[in-house]
Order: sequence, then structure tokens, then C-alpha cells
Amino acid sequence: MARLQPVRGTHDILGDKSVRFRTIFEIFKSVASRYNHQEIDTPIFEFTETFKRTLGDTSDVVTKEMYTFEDRGGEQVTLRPEYTAGIARAFMSNGLHQSTPCKFYSYGPIFRYERPQKGRMRQFHQMDVEIIGVPEAQADIEVLALASDLLSELGIGQHITLELNSLGDPESRVLYRDALVTYFTEHKSKLSEDSLKRLEKNPMRILDSKDDGDHILIENAPRIGEYYNDVTKDFFTQVLRGLEEIGIDYVINDRLVRGLDYYCHTAFEFTTDQLGSQGTVIAGGRYDGLMEMMGGPQTAGVGWAAGMERLAELISEEVIVPPVRPVVVTPVGENSQATSLRVAHDLRANGIVVDMGYKGNVGKRMKRANKQNAVFAVLIGEDEIDRNVAMVKNLDQGSQEEILLSELSTYILGNRP
Repeated sequence: MARLQPVRGTHDILGDKSVRFRTIFEIFKSVASRYNHQEIDTPIFEFTETFKRTLGDTSDVVTKEMYTFEDRGGEQVTLRPEYTAGIARAFMSNGLHQSTPCKFYSYGPIFRYERPQKGRMRQFHQMDVEIIGVPEAQADIEVLALASDLLSELGIGQHITLELNSLGDPESRVLYRDALVTYFTEHKSKLSEDSLKRLEKNPMRILDSKDDGDHILIENAPRIGEYYNDVTKDFFTQVLRGLEEIGIDYVINDRLVRGLDYYCHTAFEFTTDQLGSQGTVIAGGRYDGLMEMMGGPQTAGVGWAAGMERLAELISEEVIVPPVRPVVVTPVGENSQATSLRVAHDLRANGIVVDMGYKGNVGKRMKRANKQNAVFAVLIGEDEIDRNVAMVKNLDQGSQEEILLSELSTYILGNRP
């Protein structure tokens, strides 16, 4: 029988990796809660139209990467390829328009059919932050500050650069789009096949091209800043001043774009040179046109998503929270099993992490306790039961003493490191 393996592009999260993920999520949850964001958990799959409407029929995610299938009821459904569309759908489905501003955070798996490589999986995990219903620049500043605080508390802020750009308001964006179409149409013969397709429906996405020939053309393409109107300039200035006011450094990257039409104003990425080519750890922007595109009323929104796998590679060892060291309760002899079970249950009821030494001689059980990095081993034999005591071994110090069973929880709580 063939050995079972995980599906290509997926991975099991256990051991040290699990500890890293849990540390990152707990810090994320703490930071998001300080900004008064509320947790939201949307379904792991949605009707396919939810993502097709928002990601665009020409995007790589929709055309090449979505896990889409027909369920037994004949409905087209898609595993979540990103968070924002599902959260926007939840906002509308639950009638939250009268409850704005809404501030959400979420965490979970994301699915994209991509060629697996370092930093890029078919099932990976993201943390997500959204502020919905705030058209002012303060929301942009706040989500950027939240991201900056998260990176600092993960101990990696010094390795990260915040890259910013403004995509302009709708008026500026239309002017820029027209300028790009004019420019790239003049150089159609030199464009890659993918960029030729984008020229018709999504010309700004040409600026994201990975083709070397396209890069030469992109270098001389019009710059978006040349088409900013006063509204755009004022909004971007407010964002930059806000960041400066709270001490967040940034660099302007005027080639940083989002191809979809519902994006506007601030676009940003937190990048690092510590992960090779997959250097973006957080990316986001303002999407004031999204709700309207999904069939709802025009509603402002801004947010970001962060890749857990990439952050797990970067996280500082100093902030990793190790598992709580257990106490191992070991029955010595068949007749002490029942008492040992009761003792273990009582210790757990007092908040103590307990494992049982299930089988094997005492020597083997002690080896297993040391392998688990246990802090105490509690040995209970027939003689101890007769005297209502347990032999407690301090595995760090190598010492041992008898403790009354009635005082066992108090002793462990008072003496554990």
C-alpha cells in the first residue's frame, strides 16, 4: 500500500511550527484587540460569484488559481482565495451598513492553485484586518499603525520596509488608466502575451508584470503621480503626515499598484529582504468601490492581509512562547492506577498541565517525562496511597520529596518555574 502523503502544496503544522503559528496569532489577536477590532470568522468557501465579481475575470487568481467546484446541489462554490471579499459579503449579508464603522480581524487558511515553492503554498494561512465604513484617511493610518505594531511585537520590525503609493481617487485613476493605454498601445508589439490581455481590460496590472521585456517598457511608462488631482494629493498628504506623527517610517513606491477598479487612494506593502524573492509579508490598501461592485451601497473600506508562513520564518526567537511544561503523574503498580487518574484530574482542575505516564517501567516513564520537558514527576505507588502522599520529583534539580495529596496542587503551583 502506497505511503500516504499530504497533497502537494500543503503542509502539516505541528511541533515548533505550531508553536510559532500560535505565538504569531496570539500577538496578532492582542494587537488587533487593542485597536478595538472584533473577530470575524467567515465560511471557508463561498459562492464562486463572490470572488469572480471582486477579483475580476481577468485576474490570475480567478483564471488560474481558484479551487472551484460544483457541490452536490449543483452550486458553484470556491475555497477562499483571499479574505476581503468574504468579509465584505458578510458585512452586507448581516445588514451592518447601519453599524459602521466596523473593524474586523480574522485568521485562517487560504487556498490557491499555484506552483509550490519557498514561501508559496496551495494551502497557506493569513491574518486579515479590515475597517469598513470610514472614508477618512485616519482609517488608512490606523491599519498601517496596527501592522507596524504587530511587526514590532513579533520582533522583526527592524527588517521590514513599508512601501506606499496612492492610486488616486476615481477621477485620477481614469486619467492614469487612459495614459497607460495610450503608452502601451504604442508598444504593443513588444508586450508579453499576458500584458496584451491586460491592456484591454486591466492596463494597470501590466505594471505588475514579471516579464523582462515588459520591465523595459514599464521603466518609461507614465507615473501615476502625474495625474493626481487636489483630492488625491490632499488624502495622500494626510496619510503621510499621520504616519510621521506616530513615528512610522515609509518609502514611496510609485510603481506599487492594484489592478482592480475598486481600489483607490492608499496602496501599501510591508516588505523584507530576508525571504528572497517572496519578500512581501503584509499587503493591503483602500477599496472604496468594492461594496458597490458586489451589489451593495457605496461603502468605504481599507485593510490588509499577512502571510503566516512567511512571518513564521522571520519571527524573533525572543518572542516565541514555548508550551507550558507539564507535570507527569506516574502510577507505580497496577493498584495505583485509579488514584493516579483522580490525582491527575484534580491537578488539571487547578489549572496545571498534566500528562500521564501510561505504561512501561518507572525508568522508561522518567525518560519520557524528561523528553517532554516536564517540570515535575508525581509518582504514586501503593505505599504512597496508604499514607495519602505522592513522591514528587523536581526534574530540573534532581531532588524529590513527599507531599500530601491534599496539598499537591498548592505545592506544584508554588514551586514550578
